[in-house]
Amino acid sequence: MTGEVAVLGAGMHPWGKWGRSFIEYGTAAARAALADAGVDWRDVGSIVGADTVRGGYPGYVAGATFAKALGWQGARVTSVYAACASGAQAINTARTQILAGLADVVLVVGADAAPKGFFRPAGGDRHDDPDWLRFRVLGATNPTYFGLYARRRMAVHGDTLADFAQVKVKNAASGALNPNARYRKTVTADDVAASAVVADPLRLLDICATSDGAAALVLSSMEFARRRGATSPVRIRAVSTVTPTYPTTVLDLPDIATDSAVAVDPADGTFRASIARAAYEEAGIGPDELSFAEVYDLSTALELQWYEDLGLCGEGEGAKLLREGATAPGGRIPVNPSGGLASFGEAVPAQAIAQVCELTWQLRGTAGARQVAGARVGITANQGLFGHGSSVVAVR
Repeated sequence: MTGEVAVLGAGMHPWGKWGRSFIEYGTAAARAALADAGVDWRDVGSIVGADTVRGGYPGYVAGATFAKALGWQGARVTSVYAACASGAQAINTARTQILAGLADVVLVVGADAAPKGFFRPAGGDRHDDPDWLRFRVLGATNPTYFGLYARRRMAVHGDTLADFAQVKVKNAASGALNPNARYRKTVTADDVAASAVVADPLRLLDICATSDGAAALVLSSMEFARRRGATSPVRIRAVSTVTPTYPTTVLDLPDIATDSAVAVDPADGTFRASIARAAYEEAGIGPDELSFAEVYDLSTALELQWYEDLGLCGEGEGAKLLREGATAPGGRIPVNPSGGLASFGEAVPAQAIAQVCELTWQLRGTAGARQVAGARVGITANQGLFGHGSSVVAVR
């Protein structure tokens, strides 16, 4: 186990399609987090920005962009990019600075103004870029992979369209209670079935949207928190940012082929499972100690996969866990009480930070109508392109 850091503040700009700059969204989230923490911006020793690469040049220097928007005050600055895992990388960077004694209090910010429709690669020819190749060689958009994953689960584990639809029904019910969610409307299984097919077998309501939004956290040393009178703050106990182990024998976005296992035996478990395993090991806990989880539900089928990768059930038992109601509000292990990406959509640099915002509110007992009763330990699970693991364990 490593040292813990305190979460003094959490803030978000609501998700949606607002048509404004990611700087505006991130600044609003940062100010909300600072207000929640009761910390003046001038007392922040470092700011870590999770980058967006779709917002033009300023996105590449997100830390300094937000520092300027809040008002230059001389704080250290760091900018990180790890695709959908950017937020976890930013949190880990902030935690490292605090534990190293470089700063007492650090502001973490992620924001995006996403394009309409599904994501596409940046322009230009890059023949050594697997993300470019999968679009140009296969014509495989993100939903194409989501559909293939879903078909694999149906073939290997017997998952059904009704199972996938129930994930959306569950998450939409929670999202309807979340003031920061983009989609705040309950849906039925019939609604899912009636929505357009995007990538067979997945319908429109099985796949998350792309969104504008922002999230921010104020992290501090435990000593700083005590000096500020926070005697029992939410604490980050672990951050996992692991990479895959060769050979990878399960196809993963954006790859177009697996590795050969002829000369080297595959690792024990998949990349996604290793992300959570590293977080558990660092935190000194197991999945049976969790109160709830926030996972990366790019599609309904992928949420079921995360149940298994987090160790909430055995391999192939994700749909069974769902059918039993264990992952629903009030169940044994609620998953995505925020409403998940099903209710928010992807705002890439912000989403891993938003997951920790939800952990914070749940562990404080301030999540309102979506509150998980008696929440003491929460975990996030996320994954960025090109082998970026992302998982955070928070406790109170």
